[in-house]
Amino acid sequence: MTERMALYLQDSHDLRDGMDYAKYAEAKGFEAVWQAESRLVRDAIVPMAAYAAVTDNLKVGSGVINNWTRNIGLLAATFLTLDDLAPNRVICGIGAWWDPLAKNVGIERRKPLLAMRETVEVMRRLLNMERVTFHGEFHHVDGIELDVVHGRREPRNVPIMIGATGDLMMEMTGEIADGCVMNYCVAPEYNDRALELLEKGAKKAGRKIEDIDRPQLIVCSVDEDHDKAIDYSKMLLCQYMAQQPHIAKASGVSDDVVHEIQSILGWPATKEQINKAKHLVPDALVHKITASGTPSEARAKVAEYTKRGCTCPILYPVGGNFKLLIDTFAQK
Repeated sequence: MTERMALYLQDSHDLRDGMDYAKYAEAKGFEAVWQAESRLVRDAIVPMAAYAAVTDNLKVGSGVINNWTRNIGLLAATFLTLDDLAPNRVICGIGAWWDPLAKNVGIERRKPLLAMRETVEVMRRLLNMERVTFHGEFHHVDGIELDVVHGRREPRNVPIMIGATGDLMMEMTGEIADGCVMNYCVAPEYNDRALELLEKGAKKAGRKIEDIDRPQLIVCSVDEDHDKAIDYSKMLLCQYMAQQPHIAKASGVSDDVVHEIQSILGWPATKEQINKAKHLVPDALVHKITASGTPSEARAKVAEYTKRGCTCPILYPVGGNFKLLIDTFAQK
């Protein structure tokens, strides 16, 4: 049986190379390509449009945009536009963002659960081509609808998936979303608790866990040289530990290690700082929370995540050889 497999692209390559990787992944039987939107780097929407334009069947997802910086009308119109470009191939992955980044650009994140619930409700109704009036705490809209001059006026099939990290957000995702973009930089057993929470939320809405799609980001470093693959992952992990403390917490990394790495890395981190800090990331941690090593080692680790409830691995390539990773997990 063909497995579901997806590719995660961020910002460590030329955007036109990303278009080639998307085409290559489609040719190798991948189901989807997801574009990151994390630090103040590449936004997700422009690359998603580029990938959609050069492929025929590949799904294109945002992995993940935040629910604070785009007005709800614009957000819905953006995904309507993407769906015009690639009908029934677009996925909206959305997350609650994090501090200090949000704070540093003037966004005060508060009541993240309510903010997300409102975003998902209004977005879904707009993409359902309804005329919407909604007055919540975060969204206020009066009699708005998506105004389609040219194209399909019927409801759009754009699944909304939440990139949940905290327990309460995970539970709410099971209740209100089409799926959960499961975390990366976590051990496979992290999924056990996540599935419990998703199921708890699903029950509130009269659904089952099977109704919730569970694609999962997995850091994947593949090289014929085992040690090289591990080294590549350490470079990535030390940056995540320093800049995204919520991920470090979910990974079970000790505060001491995080603080020591933070004392070395600036923002943005330089290559020199990363090379100086990477030795602080223990080998055991790399093996625990990433799929790193030779092709057979990486495949075995990814299989551990699917055994524990991941419905579609979203492979985040580190180390530069994206095509080797795609070949390693090719479905045809």
